[in-house]
Amino acid sequence: MKNQNGKVVGFELSSQDPEKAAAFYSSVFGWEVAEPQWDYWAVSTGQGEGMSGGLGKGPHDHPHGTRIQIEVDSIEKTISSAKENGAMVVRDKMEFDDFSLAYIVDPTWVGIGLIEKK
Repeated sequence: MKNQNGKVVGFELSSQDPEKAAAFYSSVFGWEVAEPQWDYWAVSTGQGEGMSGGLGKGPHDHPHGTRIQIEVDSIEKTISSAKENGAMVVRDKMEFDDFSLAYIVDPTWVGIGLIEKK
């Protein structure tokens, strides 16, 4: 079953020095970087025009790199379909106040965050 959503809604940049990365993107591209929460710095890339995302200290399974975040109707159904199509689950569904989040890698090892709004 395909998701009714599936749009890219954000990005994550993983770094072992997120403070330095935040200073770089703020200075070079003018991104607004919020104070960290859960070792994650939310960023806005443009007022109403750019895509929002975040910077974080990359965990052991994704120490450096970029992941897109895709909004889905059901993380469970998406994970099931992704696994049937060769993906691997990196992090099972995690609950936050307004959304749920899980991480997978596609069959070519591209990292993807799955977002399910509550």
